[in-house]
Amino acid sequence: MTRAAEVDLAAAEAAVVEELRSADKLLLTTHENPDGDALGSLLGMHRVLRALGKDVVMYLSPKEFPLPSEYRHLDFTGILGEPPADVDERVIVFLDCGNIDRMPVAFLRDGGRHIVNVDHHHDNTRFGAFNLVDPVASSTAEIVYRLARALGVEITAEIAEPLYTGIVTDTGRFMYENATPSAHRVAADLIEAGVEPYEVYRKVYENVPLARLRLLERAIANLERFDDGLLTVSRLTRADFERAGAGEADSEGIVEKLRAVEGTAVAALVREQLTDGRRGQYKVSLRAATRDVDVSEIARALGGGGHRQAAGFTTDLPYEQLIERVRSAVAAQLSRAN
Repeated sequence: MTRAAEVDLAAAEAAVVEELRSADKLLLTTHENPDGDALGSLLGMHRVLRALGKDVVMYLSPKEFPLPSEYRHLDFTGILGEPPADVDERVIVFLDCGNIDRMPVAFLRDGGRHIVNVDHHHDNTRFGAFNLVDPVASSTAEIVYRLARALGVEITAEIAEPLYTGIVTDTGRFMYENATPSAHRVAADLIEAGVEPYEVYRKVYENVPLARLRLLERAIANLERFDDGLLTVSRLTRADFERAGAGEADSEGIVEKLRAVEGTAVAALVREQLTDGRRGQYKVSLRAATRDVDVSEIARALGGGGHRQAAGFTTDLPYEQLIERVRSAVAAQLSRAN
């Protein structure tokens, strides 16, 4: 990061700190289909602002519940599934949301909303009145930790656990390139605050429903490889979910298994959407196993976004056409790199 960018980031952080400090009433939210960082940041920020005595509420669409099994240890008791009556009086804080279109809820996209945007996606569209976007941060949870420190809030075990969950999941258990020295230092501080790493690991990674294993079996059976194995793909249809007795959340983590296949440069999981309003649409998760490919570039071209190594999008393209688009994009990036 250049010196000028560091100055801009420091100014943005100071402005957000002052906005959070001065606001009396806030509503916190994140993107649809929230992952560990989205949920950890949301709950962590809620507890930080509660520690300051703020009137703060959280919002997620009711369709997000029940949460995937790995995140059910996070206590979202009292979270709202509809707008509060006084929403017009509240500062809206988006966490881990690179684009406001990733929260397709009309009342939150009202042009008159006063929005604070806190995120770490490098392709964030800066849709807020205040934008704290740090693409160098390992996770949005790491940024929330910094905000808590700047606000003078003590990091208790209650605050630390969701933030640690956000960091450990977004760094792929500290295996991805965003597992920076800063991420490790923050994690160490959260452990000192009372987090028990094994307990978080057990809840997130060792609490696997049987239906998820059966769905993984279907994904492996449907595995395809293209271009000498550089692109590894699996497709999950509605019938696969039914045979496994699984829900959409049970597909979590499968794409990482594909990414680990020898010779893979990019892995893709293409799953049919199950909700009635999205029949005929696919949710596509992309993972890069090489620095020569930025999968967020591929996802953005198809209406999504994410990180260099992990991104996704939703599409109604026919499966064969979708695969050709992804193959072509991967080949183009590898050609540029070489």
